[in-house]
Parts: sequence; C-alpha cells; structure tokens
Amino acid sequence: MAEIQGVFKRYEKKYLLNPQQVKLVTEKILEHMKLDRYGLSTICSLYFDTEQFDLIRRSIEKPVYKEKLRLRCYGKSASGSDTVFVELKKKFKGVVYKRRIVMSYDEATGYLIRGEKAPAESQISREIDWFLSFYKPRPAALVCYDRLAYYGIEDNEFRVTFDLNVRCRRDRLDLALGDEGERIIPEDYAIMEIKTKGAMPLWLCSLLSENKIYPASFSKYGTYYKMTSKQPQEILSEHEKSVV
Repeated sequence: MAEIQGVFKRYEKKYLLNPQQVKLVTEKILEHMKLDRYGLSTICSLYFDTEQFDLIRRSIEKPVYKEKLRLRCYGKSASGSDTVFVELKKKFKGVVYKRRIVMSYDEATGYLIRGEKAPAESQISREIDWFLSFYKPRPAALVCYDRLAYYGIEDNEFRVTFDLNVRCRRDRLDLALGDEGERIIPEDYAIMEIKTKGAMPLWLCSLLSENKIYPASFSKYGTYYKMTSKQPQEILSEHEKSVV
C-alpha cells in the first residue's frame, strides 16, 4: 500500500467552467497529463464550524489567513472501520497548507464529535486538538462531488481536478448517510482546481488565456452557506464572466 501523504504546501487556483470549457480543457490537457487510476470518483467532506458559522463567515470575507476543519472520505459514504481523513486546511497569502491524519470512521467520530483522544498523537493531531479546543466546532455542512483528477506526466505532483455534480446538505450530517444533497452549480458545469508547488506550466497558461478562462473565487461550503442563509445575492453572478 502506498504511503499516504499527511502534509501539503501548494498554490491552488479555482475556475468555474461551463460544459463546453470542461470538454475543451479535459481533451487538451491529455497532451501533458494523465487521468489518475481512480477515474471518476466520489468525495464527501463533512465541514465543522462554530454554532454561529464564524469560520465560513470569516472565509467569505477573504482574509489574509483562514482555516477550516473537515472529515473526508473517498466514496459515497463511510462507516465503521472505513478509512477517513481528518483534515486541517489553512491558507495564508495565497499559499495553502493542508495537514491530515488517517483513522477509521468510528475513531474520527469519537475524536471530532464525542471529544475522545486521537488514536495516535502527532504534531498534526496536536494542531487539530488546539483547533477543537479553541473553536469548539460541530458538524455544519456535508459537501459531496464527483471528481476527475489528472497529474502531470513530467511532474506527478502537479495536479488538475474537475469537480462535477457538486451537492450539499445541512441535515443528516453524517458520512454514513450517503452523498445526496442540493446542487450548487448548474448541471455539467465543473469546478476546476489547479494545484502546484510553483508556477503554472506555460502550456496551461496559454490554453486558459487563449480560451478566455479566468480564475474564480469559489468555495463549495461558502457558496452553500450563502444559499441556505438566504443572503441577497445571485450565487453565480460573480463568476459569469468565467463561464460565458
């Protein structure tokens, strides 16, 4: 079994693509990238927040520093001894720092919800302990989507992902209860995310520029929070220039 990476430091850029752009980009990048071995896979993440949703409200304001905690599984659900990831994600001045620890679903719910100790102590678990102690978060939203992930042929740490059929819910906040939810982007649209340790490859810059595909600040949990909070806005309006 391959070693599971626990610490990430990289730049991430997001783009909201319409169906024509999805088709174009997924075809063109095959000259430089390969689809990973999982093909189209489902990812579900349970986000934790304070009772007043302080973490996502702060994130929406685009501060210099922000952080979030989530419990993630790869697949439509997780229960019992299934492997899940407890992830602490921080962003400072455009750089993303992600730390995660692996445990079973039962261990994770005991740790994050029932206040039990982490199965194994580490620097990462101590950082998560501090987060839990300071914010006292509880389950706030479940976000699920179907992902296509590509990696660079010359640099396998360079990644491009396409998240489709993004759906969310604020009830039944349990990874064991499946991946159903309310759609937050139009059908056949995708959230493309470019993940790199340094500069974006020139060929990709040219591809995006030539086809007028521009970055869009898009948070799945943030978008759903704004939808369900009934704040006066049009959720996709700020991104329309990127998808027409």
